[in-house]
Amino acid sequence: MSDTYFEEEAAADAAFRARGPTREALFVAAADATLNVMVEDLESIQAVTTRNIHAEESTCEMLLFNLLQELIYYKDAQYLLLRVSNVSITEQGDNYVLDAEAYGEEIDPTRHPLNADVKAVTMYRFSVAERDSGWEAYVVLDI
Repeated sequence: MSDTYFEEEAAADAAFRARGPTREALFVAAADATLNVMVEDLESIQAVTTRNIHAEESTCEMLLFNLLQELIYYKDAQYLLLRVSNVSITEQGDNYVLDAEAYGEEIDPTRHPLNADVKAVTMYRFSVAERDSGWEAYVVLDI
């Protein structure tokens, strides 16, 4: 898994490219990259609480979009920093179905040095694609 940030994209945005050998690994990498825009040290987040995330969409792009939006929702509504693990993606009829477990804890600025306040995932240049080397996503976040 890897990610690359693009600071020149826009002053009010943060952009990254996430990669993974599988679709599930890509989703974990993109979730971590999104969280890393918000908090400086991902390892500072302890597994105090868990949330199950379920989503169904007609495309992989919208499935990832919704997962990342869920992380932002939990940060805003419940002050939770959540890391995604145990991702399962299946195809059911015309839809892709995601079930994931996220673990984390409430934001504590003394232990979680904060970077930027991510407001939303944007559709600008948003993409998910399978490559020869695995899966790749390009994401722009509104900060």
